[in-house]
Amino acid sequence: MATRVPVAEGIFTWPSDEPRLLGSRCTTCGNHMFPAQGGCPKCTGSDTETVELSPRGTLWTWTIQGFPPKSPPFIGNDDPATFRPFGVGYVELPGQVKVESRLTVADPSQLSVGMEMELVLDPIGTDEEGNEIVTFAFAPVAPPTPEEVTS
Repeated sequence: MATRVPVAEGIFTWPSDEPRLLGSRCTTCGNHMFPAQGGCPKCTGSDTETVELSPRGTLWTWTIQGFPPKSPPFIGNDDPATFRPFGVGYVELPGQVKVESRLTVADPSQLSVGMEMELVLDPIGTDEEGNEIVTFAFAPVAPPTPEEVTS
């Protein structure tokens, strides 16, 4: 049976039913960074701590990746005949940082600047042992149902 494995260690909490991106915070000026860094690009301080970033944010900007990126570093189907476009955007995590991320939606009619997004784990391929490789992505937060609004 295939196991799920992270695309890389130290990018998000793993394993986790409620994943969080792992960033860093400068203890001198409070600046947040993703991925985690040992130095601060804002104040040039060298004292940072690892922090779990917010799993929700707003879509700051986006585009659709309509052709296969270069491999490596791209992991996934890079055959132009069968490649499936995917969304890419910046998600602003409130009070923290803007994160460049894969989006779970590739339909432009379903994406808009300012929409609420949430962190999910998204399969992107398999490794040599047949394990499912997952990376982080952001998905639109589903609007509440009428029942949820009235309760």
